[in-house]
Amino acid sequence: MTTGRRKPFDEESSTTRAPEQNPRRSLRYSNYVVAPASAYTCKTLHELVSELDFKGGLSIHSLEDPRRKEFSPSPLSSDDSKGTSETLINPPDGGLSSAHEIAFITLVCSAQFLSLSALSQTVAPLLILGDAFNVHDPGHLSWFTAAFSMTLGAFILPAGRIGDMYGHKNVFIFGWVWFAALSLIAGFSYKSGYIMLVICRGLQGIGPAFTVPNAMALIGRTFPMGMKRNIVFSLLGACGPVGVATGAAITAVFAQLAWWPWSFWSLAIVCTIVACLSFFIIPSEKQERHDPTKRLLQPPTFDTWGAITGVTGLIFLNFALNQAPIVSWSTTYIPILFGVSILLLILFFYIELCISSQPLIPLRQLDPSAALALACVAAGWLSHGIWSYYFFLLLQTIRGHSALLSSAEHSPVAFVGVIAALGTGILLFKQKVSVAVVMLISMLAFFASIILLALVPAEQNYWIQSFLSMLIAPFGMNLSFPAGTILLSNAMPREHQGIAASLVATVVNYSIATGLGLAGSVNESVTVRTGDMLTGYRAAWWLGTGFAGMGVVIAAAFVVLDEVRKRHRSIEIEEK
Repeated sequence: MTTGRRKPFDEESSTTRAPEQNPRRSLRYSNYVVAPASAYTCKTLHELVSELDFKGGLSIHSLEDPRRKEFSPSPLSSDDSKGTSETLINPPDGGLSSAHEIAFITLVCSAQFLSLSALSQTVAPLLILGDAFNVHDPGHLSWFTAAFSMTLGAFILPAGRIGDMYGHKNVFIFGWVWFAALSLIAGFSYKSGYIMLVICRGLQGIGPAFTVPNAMALIGRTFPMGMKRNIVFSLLGACGPVGVATGAAITAVFAQLAWWPWSFWSLAIVCTIVACLSFFIIPSEKQERHDPTKRLLQPPTFDTWGAITGVTGLIFLNFALNQAPIVSWSTTYIPILFGVSILLLILFFYIELCISSQPLIPLRQLDPSAALALACVAAGWLSHGIWSYYFFLLLQTIRGHSALLSSAEHSPVAFVGVIAALGTGILLFKQKVSVAVVMLISMLAFFASIILLALVPAEQNYWIQSFLSMLIAPFGMNLSFPAGTILLSNAMPREHQGIAASLVATVVNYSIATGLGLAGSVNESVTVRTGDMLTGYRAAWWLGTGFAGMGVVIAAAFVVLDEVRKRHRSIEIEEK
């Protein structure tokens, strides 16, 4: 070593060896037997210690969190590979009865359900809202959806860390209160005009930014690794397509048969009810916070400068991308905002990598698998936002369908999405299919669904390409989201479950908003040049096809990396 720093458990710093009574409950470091909790503490607090320094009866991956319920046999030793799973310090189940557990799961899953219901509030009744505010340009109309996704994606980053600091239950309830208040105010925007509704949609998105990652963190902290946790995360993913379809249908009913503000007011009522129920049903985290295994770890702190640069950079970037189709890139403030956003994001990554001791995004802890999974999620959901928005425009502006009929034609995503999301947990846990393979299947589904729309004839019967696209797209959404969530949740210790949840949710929601902005510029440019609205829509879909194709390439690289790692481990086992 070039530094004068001494590794823990070195022969000079310790003279006592722990007894080797049960080697499967321990790890070996420099010929000394080390308890898993001690190994985890050393790996966390000493930068010179890595997972490769530890060998023994537990998997290398167990070092990510010694409080997991089950550990697989270590791939480092063929002798140890015959061992059985051991129970260490489990995440507390909270003593939940079956009824209490069902209520708990329902509440945390409602975060994803209502988040995507709110996202689709302004998609199905898009033309009705346009008539109400006398706005008909697709670039202006896309702001109703993009503003919500922009703030949702940007504020999820600090929301997860705030949950780690102040309690996920407390922050979860706060998110519902905010969500209810801004939904109520958004309903009254009919008095103030288009800009007021866009502002309210942006502020409304902050609510689910607090509820979604903390709901996912509550799942990660409550359920130990295993089939139950995977099923709950899959249920959370299944709520996404059901939420989208339900939100589109309900808002279409209100907008077409009653009055559109009632879709926001009814959402405010539901959010208030969920907030009240959460106070009584979600178990307290107080006992968890006295876990003795945490006594040597630093208490979580808030990365203020990381939050400021990250959130501001994301908002400036997305604003520039979504405003450019309306005012053009030649407008002075668009390239200025774009340049400032890039500088802020570069500064954010520098702070996270080089300065912050407890960054918002633990970039130094992300292995290539996690990075590739997040890249796949980003590419797929960039494509999906374009697929969904321009599909509704095709139905309503080209084919002349009503808001209610359009939402009905979009409804298959709910039924197929539930099957796809629940199948993710089975594939990963029961069938032992790797996350890399699941991601590749997901990216292929994104690619196939959007290319079907890019090639669809204007007046073709719905039951041919459009319906087939509705059946394929949910496999993209509901394989990628749960798989990425499970991967990162399992890779992070319980005290950082909020961060793990934030990463996936940030990528999903911010990708939707970014995709809409980029597609808007392409659509506007092509429509102005050709004078044909459908050609502009096709150009947007082809852009989405490019994003999905990029996702397929990344996922293929992910699969190759995963196979190389497996072969490398097999060689190590044979050599032992």
